[in-house]
Amino acid sequence: MLSARISAIASYVPDDILDNEMLSKMVDTNDEWITTRVGIKERRILHKEGAGSSYMGIKAIEKMMAQYNIDPATVDLLICATSNPDYRFPSTASVILNGTGLKNTYGYDIQAACAGFIVALQDANAYIRSGLYNKVIVVCTEKMSSMVNYQDRATCPLFGDGAACVLVEPTDEAGMGVIDAVLHVDGRGRDHLLMEAGGSVLPTSQETLDAGKHFLFQDGRNVYKNAVTDMLTSTLDVMKRNNLTADDVNYLIPHQANLRIIEAVADRAKFPLDKVLVNIQHYGNTSAASIPLCLDEYKDKLHKGDKLVLTAFGAGFTWGAMYLVWDM
Repeated sequence: MLSARISAIASYVPDDILDNEMLSKMVDTNDEWITTRVGIKERRILHKEGAGSSYMGIKAIEKMMAQYNIDPATVDLLICATSNPDYRFPSTASVILNGTGLKNTYGYDIQAACAGFIVALQDANAYIRSGLYNKVIVVCTEKMSSMVNYQDRATCPLFGDGAACVLVEPTDEAGMGVIDAVLHVDGRGRDHLLMEAGGSVLPTSQETLDAGKHFLFQDGRNVYKNAVTDMLTSTLDVMKRNNLTADDVNYLIPHQANLRIIEAVADRAKFPLDKVLVNIQHYGNTSAASIPLCLDEYKDKLHKGDKLVLTAFGAGFTWGAMYLVWDM
């Protein structure tokens, strides 16, 4: 039976850095407060005029196609995971396809918030296993700065901009690639992490603009509690289903939202911190892009056959974990 493997990976982050010292001049905060609470030292911000999430997705894909000599004509499908689409319509996937010259490729967007990468990768896995498609690009791209209120000291230190992508292809080598995933969604979390206005429930008006309802809202305490519980539970569930212990797994790659969340999940799942891949200090929370951005940064540390567990939690609430055996 065919399995789906990651055969190529690349990422892109903007050049402009917003560090904690710079942020402290914009809002009432400081480096010590941010570092001790969330572990973030700096984040990248896309300042290019007229550029949205598609711009970074295009850059990441162009880099991957050049590095791995990928023929655009052979790519069947592109799945774009983003909470920051360029427009309500058309899809960000369509803009990226046009920008990368993927003329024979179908594409669409998914919205699974910070869990977008593992959800999109599971979709790609299903297409590959079914035989419907042979080459699928998963791109996660998030201009988080577009929804952040830089007067809100509780949320503005958390988020950064970035994109990452992978190429997913079939393999007939047993025990390689995407092995299993546990995914959940539960609307109970709606009021704790959302952008309240701009949709069909509360359309844009002068009133919603004046009230600041087009910025990301997060109930930090509630999100923290649920993120730790749900990332831990899904991690343990996918490990149990595949007869894995923390000793069997080479690396845990969690969504990079908050260093305290990462450490709490690792501790309770009995993963030593040297087996947990972290880069939140450099990029902050890049939502769906955070896991593939981390994978790309550490790809030279990974070896074929390494057993990886990916786990994420985001708005919706949407969360889950994936067991992946590295095959690059």
